[in-house]
Amino acid sequence: MKISRDLVDELISHAREELPNECCGIVGGRNGKATTVYRARNEFESPLRFGVDSDDLYRIVLKEMPSRDEELLAIYHSHTKSKAYPSQTDLNMAQASWPDAVWVIVSLEDHSNPDVKGYWLKDLTIAEAELAVE
Repeated sequence: MKISRDLVDELISHAREELPNECCGIVGGRNGKATTVYRARNEFESPLRFGVDSDDLYRIVLKEMPSRDEELLAIYHSHTKSKAYPSQTDLNMAQASWPDAVWVIVSLEDHSNPDVKGYWLKDLTIAEAELAVE
């Protein structure tokens, strides 16, 4: 997935603003290039778990993205105290909800040096997805 430095900075900013809880949202785009970060509410308001609020999901995926001619490229969330690597919960959630999306994780384990990585989580396997920052 191609993504601009400004959008990566938006992901990091969202993660920092939601501390101590995990943030979450959706990245929309066209032809594999990210164009918009859609912030969503974490329905669990938790530092250990996330769930995209259903009202936000409906608004983003069925209204805002189609009006911009975008497709869902990625689901993103933060890890507040662990590495930018999918947890078993992330892997299980991907199978149940968005197995064809890139899963982007923003790690704030080192708050002064956030780490942002993407993964394909399909068929209970984890494969790193290239995030080409432009």
